Amino acid sequence: MKLLNPKNETYSHLDEKSRNLMLKTIDFFEKKGKMKLMQDDHDKVWYADFLEFVKKEKAFSILMTPSGYGPSDSRWDCNRIMAFNEILGFYGLCYWYTWQVTMLGLGPIWISKNEEIKKKAAKLLEDGEIFAFGLSEKEHGADLIGSDMMLIPNGDGTYKASGDKFYIGNGNKAAIVSTFGKMQDTGEFVFFGVNSQHKNYELKQNIVTSQNYVAEFELHDYPITEADIISKGRAAWDTSLATIAFCKFNLGWGSVGICTHAFYEALNHAAHRRLFNQYVTDFPHIKQLFMDAYTRLLAMKMFSRRATDYMRTASATDKRYLLFNPMEKMKVTTQGEEVVINLWDIIAAKGLNKDAYFEMAIRDIQMLPRLEGTVHVNMVLIMRFMQNYFFSPDSSLPEIGQVYDIKDDTYLFNQGATTKGFDKIKFHDYNIAYSQYQLPNIKIFREQIALFKELLEKAEPTKGQREDIGFMLTVGEMFTLVAYGQLVLENAKLEKVEEDIIDQIFDFLVRDFSKYATQLYSKPTSTEAQQEICKKILRKPILNEERFERIYKNQLMTLVDTYEMNR
Repeated sequence: MKLLNPKNETYSHLDEKSRNLMLKTIDFFEKKGKMKLMQDDHDKVWYADFLEFVKKEKAFSILMTPSGYGPSDSRWDCNRIMAFNEILGFYGLCYWYTWQVTMLGLGPIWISKNEEIKKKAAKLLEDGEIFAFGLSEKEHGADLIGSDMMLIPNGDGTYKASGDKFYIGNGNKAAIVSTFGKMQDTGEFVFFGVNSQHKNYELKQNIVTSQNYVAEFELHDYPITEADIISKGRAAWDTSLATIAFCKFNLGWGSVGICTHAFYEALNHAAHRRLFNQYVTDFPHIKQLFMDAYTRLLAMKMFSRRATDYMRTASATDKRYLLFNPMEKMKVTTQGEEVVINLWDIIAAKGLNKDAYFEMAIRDIQMLPRLEGTVHVNMVLIMRFMQNYFFSPDSSLPEIGQVYDIKDDTYLFNQGATTKGFDKIKFHDYNIAYSQYQLPNIKIFREQIALFKELLEKAEPTKGQREDIGFMLTVGEMFTLVAYGQLVLENAKLEKVEEDIIDQIFDFLVRDFSKYATQLYSKPTSTEAQQEICKKILRKPILNEERFERIYKNQLMTLVDTYEMNR
């Protein structure tokens, strides 16, 4: 497993056309240079140059148009979509954001049965246009039931739309804003498309101080025909949730990109800085901070790669991705925060310098856990899978390999109701992944898992505790660690990751399990039985100084000066 290095990345796992598009994207940013990148960020410049590049290379069209609707090389291929996510996160979250909200805007359209609007969207994408997702409202947030946007029948088969939306990325330029509302006469939900340049579309303000335009807009009797209707009724409801389900996966990969660039910058700075007659990278506490940042980042990428395999193989009979998607959004992004904080503790004030990418990373890494549903919302979703994951493994589920096939991942547009049937979703036995390695820290982690499972069986949360979201969030964090470690190990086996790295990753996972056990023990309502098991879960990883030094010297420190963005 290697970190992205734009100077020598080959994208050998992608086909030639996809590979060339990724390399052209990297070339665009490297030619733009770090100083211009930072200056545009400070001056909050609308990223017209990037969108011009997107238009010239048809990047969004190729990557976000399903086969049959766009150019011959277009398809919805999560493998290359995630590679693009990582690149955009690496160079700046604003570039990632305009891509992300375009994907959100396209989701309801590709899921729709309205072929006319699909063809229209494909042509607009090919012309270099961007899209938006008009869901949130100022008074209701993402509470779809409370939506005040109304579609009013005119009595002749046409409609007019009235209402306002808030926190809508790309809302200043979007060729189609996929807008969620209600039918005034029936109260049923509806998605319809509007153009941000229409005279009945009032762009009120940019509600953020950023290069991004995150709009508040209002529709004033905006004319709508049947051709503009994306979906109605239950389909509109399901469409909104299905779109968020696959788009929020992008957030974890964006975090991987941000952390990787920040890591190179922090390492280069520390490796050349001498204090008290030694290099900063030789201080023991700095070495530990770097090691934790490095191994957490590797684990983020390993989990993300493996979770992408499950996305690409999802089907009506295999919905394991519905656990791994919210984990990509929740767990990977919060791990990203920890990585950047560790690195910031190393470089300290340097991280705030106006010529440092790190200054952007500090701000942007905190956004991702808080977009597309909070950490709490996604954790509540994750916990719905806990019973089946631990107690009802299904050996009939297929074993998934690495999925590098050149194909459309179109099941994502046919998910159906993503809020029903969670109790029927099965998982294969997590012990299969854990039993492949006989490493000291994995052995400890497996003992912690067994104890956690014992807690769920013999000291399960009481009715009152289950209703206490604060209590259950900590239980959910412990469950998440198990599934996170599972996918890390599955990826490690597929990519033949060296055992030193694997055991060092489980060094921090053992510590994290102990941290959450301590939190659960300390909850005011924890029972004596729960406290006793939590004390048993509290374990230390096996200290192996030789392994630590091998990784630090032979892997981590060899990355010094291997990447620095062109100025």
